[in-house]
Amino acid sequence: MTRPFWQDRRVQALILLLSAIILRSPDFGNPIVEVDEQFYVLIGDRMVTEGAIPFVDIWDRKPIGTFLIFAFARLFGDGFLPYQLVATLFAWGTAIGVLVAARQLGAKAATALFAGVIYLAWIEIFGGRGGQAGVFMNLFVTWGAVLTLRLPALAEAGRVRAILWNGVAACLLAGIAIQIKYTPAVEGAFFGLAHLWFLRKAAGGWPSIIAAGAIWALAGLAPTIAVIAVYTAMGHYEAFMYANFWSIGGRGSYPQATVVSKFFGIVAKTSPLWVAAAFALRRFDDPRRALLIGWIVAAFIAFLSIGTFILSYALSLIAPFLIAAVPLLDRRPRAALLVFLFAAILWVRDSWFYYDDEAQVREVAALMKANSGDECPYVFEGDTILYHLADSCLPGTYPFPSHLWLSTETHAIGVDQADEVRRILATRPPVIVITTQKKDVWAPEVLGIIRRELAANYRPIRRVPREDFQLVVYLRNDREPVGMR
Repeated sequence: MTRPFWQDRRVQALILLLSAIILRSPDFGNPIVEVDEQFYVLIGDRMVTEGAIPFVDIWDRKPIGTFLIFAFARLFGDGFLPYQLVATLFAWGTAIGVLVAARQLGAKAATALFAGVIYLAWIEIFGGRGGQAGVFMNLFVTWGAVLTLRLPALAEAGRVRAILWNGVAACLLAGIAIQIKYTPAVEGAFFGLAHLWFLRKAAGGWPSIIAAGAIWALAGLAPTIAVIAVYTAMGHYEAFMYANFWSIGGRGSYPQATVVSKFFGIVAKTSPLWVAAAFALRRFDDPRRALLIGWIVAAFIAFLSIGTFILSYALSLIAPFLIAAVPLLDRRPRAALLVFLFAAILWVRDSWFYYDDEAQVREVAALMKANSGDECPYVFEGDTILYHLADSCLPGTYPFPSHLWLSTETHAIGVDQADEVRRILATRPPVIVITTQKKDVWAPEVLGIIRRELAANYRPIRRVPREDFQLVVYLRNDREPVGMR
């Protein structure tokens, strides 16, 4: 009997692409999808237009891969749609990986396609509507897992050479992911150890196991080694190493109540997936069961290692939970329906309470542009994208606002926060933007410095609503406001 046309692999890939576009299109062109990607847009733009070097000219702690992706997207236009389309392609590629993994586990075509669509829906709920690092990273990690799930069959057939090359590919994919975010080092280590185990089961001798382990480790480290080599050749080894590694040890901790609250919030929000995965794995009598459990454990350890539990950090958990849940979703259509309904409810809720503040942010950017002239404004607290929208120069190498006022960053950015804020204020920015938010993580000295400066030399000229607070535009006292409505 001829199979339905929608079961054709090309048709299923097209269905997933259309699903990705439909789910993500409401945010196409939106400059303020998420806080982090505002910063990525700024860096990508300055890399292309001014030759800015990440970690040297603009400081951050993110690996360079994310910035390279945004710089690549910038080549296709000075806007927000290019990076959002690139992110859509990454999400689509990951959804195909979820579908392929589901078919590997014996799922029916409908279940596998459903899993791919559900992946696209669930990342929307966890801050993956735009270009968060997890959206890009998940592509490489998921396909590394797809390769790893081949191991039992390869070992049973005694295909030692195939396991060797499979391991090279899986670890290289993890290595690329590491240069988007460092946490996939845990999943990459798991992929390597799994390959070593199955290489031994395939009758690989100890010399070949040791050699393979070294090759796989090198494959996983190769992208990072290459980036370090480039920065060393440019004379920026210390800047790269401090931003990417040494600075991590200087970070402070968030209030315990905040950390616990965010952690259990994520546990609750992911509960349909991990509960379904737990039930599925209990009855999944298959050699790949251990691989799925190992991947989940590795992903969860990576998630815990960050310690701050921002919602988007949970993006890395969705694919392993969902793929592990596939045997249950395939066996129990009601379970699949519940997972879908939970995702739909959260998606609708998030959309209903979504703050559409684009017009207000653009208004503030227009005021910055009109009142700054050829001087550099200063966004002390607010949207990083304001610099980009205002087409302004940057007041320093730390344009991501919280780097200079967050108490957890006091000893972790390579300069004294208070001294850097004083330096910026000494240049007498024509415009300073702040918000009315109240936080328990302010660096007190920095907060005092900015408040005294605003009281002495600036006056507020505009307040606009932004989520549940306000953006406030301050103008230097010796200037007359321009562009006021």
